[in-house]
Amino acid sequence: MFEAVEELLSEHAMLEERLADPAVHADPGTARQLSKRYAELTPITRTYRAWKQAGEDIETARELADDDPDFYAEIKSLEAQREELTEQLRLLLVPRDPNDDKDVLLEVKAGEGGEESALFAGDLLRMYLRYAERMGWKTEIIDANESDLGGYKDVQVSVKAKGTPEPGQGVWARLKYEGGVHRVQRVPATESQGRIHTSAAGVLVTPEAEEVEVEINPNDLRIDVYRSSGPGGQSVNTTDSAVRITHLPTGIVASCQNEKSQLQNKEQALRILRSRLLAAAQEEAEREASDARRSQVRTVDRSERIRTYNFPENRISDHRTGYKAYNLDQVLGGELDPVIQSAVDADSAAKLAEAS
Repeated sequence: MFEAVEELLSEHAMLEERLADPAVHADPGTARQLSKRYAELTPITRTYRAWKQAGEDIETARELADDDPDFYAEIKSLEAQREELTEQLRLLLVPRDPNDDKDVLLEVKAGEGGEESALFAGDLLRMYLRYAERMGWKTEIIDANESDLGGYKDVQVSVKAKGTPEPGQGVWARLKYEGGVHRVQRVPATESQGRIHTSAAGVLVTPEAEEVEVEINPNDLRIDVYRSSGPGGQSVNTTDSAVRITHLPTGIVASCQNEKSQLQNKEQALRILRSRLLAAAQEEAEREASDARRSQVRTVDRSERIRTYNFPENRISDHRTGYKAYNLDQVLGGELDPVIQSAVDADSAAKLAEAS
C-alpha cells in the first residue's frame, strides 16, 4: 500500500509544480484537468504525511519513556491515532468511481398509489432540492408532469455543483445511492377513515453526459411533437411545443414539455437522452466486464425497495445499509447526509473487503 502512496506523492509534487507554471493556465481545459487530479491526491498526501509524522512521534515518545514513564500514556494515544490514520489512508486509496465529480440528472416518478404516490414524489423532489441547497448545488427543473392535487407524476431535475467539489463530495458521488424504489407509509390526504396506506415512488439518477462523451447520429432519432398538458386543464399550450425523442437503436426515450418553445424542449430532451445513453453504455460495459468491485449498494436492482419513510413513527429506514433514524421530518427538510453517508460507508467497506 505504501509503495503506491509514494508514487502518488511524486505525482502530487509534479502536479503542484506544473500548476505553478502560468503557461499551463493558458489552456483552461488542461488546467482544469490538472487541478482536478491535484485535488484528488491532496487528501492522500496530507493523510500520509500525518501518518508518517505519528510514527516518528511514537519513536520519540518511546525514547523519552525510558527516563519518564509518563510518556507511555502518550505512546498509546499516538498509536491509536496512527491506526486511525492507517484506516483513513486505506479508504482514500480505494479506487474512485470515475463519475464521482459529475453533475446529475435526477428523475422522480410516481408509482402505484395514484394521487398519494404523486404527492410523495413531490415530497421526495422537495427533499432533494433542499439537500442540494444545503450542499451549495444549483438545481433546475427540466421537465415536470404535475398531478391534480399538486404532486408529480414525473419530474426531472438537473443538479450541478458550483466550482470544483472536494473528492467524494461531488453531486454524483452523493446522489448515486438514491436510485431505486422509495416506499412511504402514512395516512393519505385523500383517506377519510384515517387508515395508513403504503405507496411508492421511483428515483432514477444518472450522471450528466457532456456532448463529447456521447455521439448521437441524427438519423438514429425519431422526433415527435405534441401539445403539452398541465394539471386540471391549466397551463396547456395551444401549439405543438412538447418534444419526444426516441433513440431508435436502443429504444431509449426522452421528452420535455416545460419550455415555451419547441426548440428549447428539443435541446432539453437531447440533454436527457445523452445522459441516459451514457448510463446505458456504462451499465453494459460493467456487465460485460463483471466488475467485482461493484458493491451491493451500487448495483441494487432499481425494482428493489431501498428505503421506507414511515410518517406515523417519524422513521426513516434504509434497507440496504440498515440505517434507521426517527427524524423523518428533518430528512424531508433536506438533512439527508447521514442517510447517504450510511450508503457511502457500506460501499467503502465492501470495496475494502474485496481489496483485502
